[in-house]
Amino acid sequence: MGPNGSTMLEPLRQGLPPIDPAAVSSSASCALPARFDAVRGARRFTESTLGKWELEERFDDVALVVSELVTNALRHALPAESASHGPVKEAPVRLHLMRWTGRLVCAVRDPSHDGPRSREADEDFSAESGRGLLLVDSFSDGWGWHPLAGSRHGKVVWALFRVG
Repeated sequence: MGPNGSTMLEPLRQGLPPIDPAAVSSSASCALPARFDAVRGARRFTESTLGKWELEERFDDVALVVSELVTNALRHALPAESASHGPVKEAPVRLHLMRWTGRLVCAVRDPSHDGPRSREADEDFSAESGRGLLLVDSFSDGWGWHPLAGSRHGKVVWALFRVG
């Protein structure tokens, strides 16, 4: 990878693209347990939701991106949650699917403050994380992230898909 290879993966720290919130026609969300088998549940939830919205033809692309975002969220959520002893009031990772006319957004919330980034070659997960961000970039029509507002800890990473 050349010297500019990692800059291509740096995400834009930005909120969702300007879309009128009143135009949201449908939304659905599910809490995901802090276990790596949660990715399978996220894919099933995505499949049933897209089926209800008659967007089955986009399932492959959306499910691939959802899998990457949830995997990354769990990778960062698990250490944070296991360090805090005591009951967790809510699941550390949550998947949201929102549909506007012509657009679908999948957003994954996790408790980490660190933004998604490409990793240096000598860090753990270098292949998976770098590849994951490339896949999100390739299969979605745009993506970004932003910290959670107010007193809530963590961030939201989102990906946008244009739908017919």
